[in-house]
Amino acid sequence: MCNLVSIAVRVGAPRIVRTRGIPYPAGDPSLPADQERELRRTLLEGALQALCTPVRSPTVFEAAAVA
Repeated sequence: MCNLVSIAVRVGAPRIVRTRGIPYPAGDPSLPADQERELRRTLLEGALQALCTPVRSPTVFEAAAVA
């Protein structure tokens, strides 16, 4: 899970899950608590899905709530 995807690709990380931003990569304190919890759950589920996916080269995965 990272927010600087271009660097992760350059260094050859096999699975990259795009996160929100630099100050709060896996959350957003401006959201109400229930919405932030859902955002974190979505990111974690995306990371787990990425771990279960076979890859041959750096692959970027998008978590649905990060858009």
